[in-house]
Amino acid sequence: MYFIIEGIPKALKRHRHTRRGFTYDPSKKDKKELLLQVMKYAPNPPITTPIRIILIFYMPRPKSHFRTGKYKHLLKSNQPEFHSYTPDLDNLVKMVCDSLNGVFYKDDSQIAQIKAEKIYCDVGENPKTEIHIEQI
Repeated sequence: MYFIIEGIPKALKRHRHTRRGFTYDPSKKDKKELLLQVMKYAPNPPITTPIRIILIFYMPRPKSHFRTGKYKHLLKSNQPEFHSYTPDLDNLVKMVCDSLNGVFYKDDSQIAQIKAEKIYCDVGENPKTEIHIEQI
């Protein structure tokens, strides 16, 4: 299975506690939005065998990576290919895996292999997340 989620990749946020002792998930809305975008690719029934997930997060480039003036659409020389700032890669992976849990696969304990990377978008490309799910 292969599909793309359009938009800036979002990281999973830690659960929060109120003063009254209640616990809530601040990422609940983001998980729901992610799942709504990919629901058309969901297998019926969910996968029950071990799986491999490959995730590529395309992050937007900061304005400082580009030249100025009439060449503002061009990158400066020697700009990095890989994104090495927040959000953390492991939190991005957790967000995707938790969102797809129970719909694409029965439980996230079935994930036997994960390959993930954070890279900058090419010039003129929009931020997105590529997801590959394979049965092993």
